[in-house]
Amino acid sequence: MALKTDKNLKLYYSITEVAEKFGVNESTLRYWEQEFPHLKPKTRGTGNIRQYTDKDIEQVQLIYNLVKVRGFKIAAARKILHSNRTGADKTAEVLSKLIEIRDELQLMKKQLDAVY
Repeated sequence: MALKTDKNLKLYYSITEVAEKFGVNESTLRYWEQEFPHLKPKTRGTGNIRQYTDKDIEQVQLIYNLVKVRGFKIAAARKILHSNRTGADKTAEVLSKLIEIRDELQLMKKQLDAVY
């Protein structure tokens, strides 16, 4: 049986890693945990050490897109996630892909500008 090398080997991420990934404060993530019931990272001991899984990071991505990118208030974002979760998932997926494409195009433009 062949070893799958494309699979991410890291199972858990710290709150610091997740906060850096999204460019938010750790306190923002803790606040979102209180406001969005689907976001529940594992905690150890007294609850001060949080361990985010890939599924938790997907939840943060959805919340981030609704609150920070699209500008929804917390209550509106919570309502959207509750009533139209599939639509929110698809929108976040499309938005993420568009941002990725934009970044690639900007890199290509810089490379072309350097040539000419």
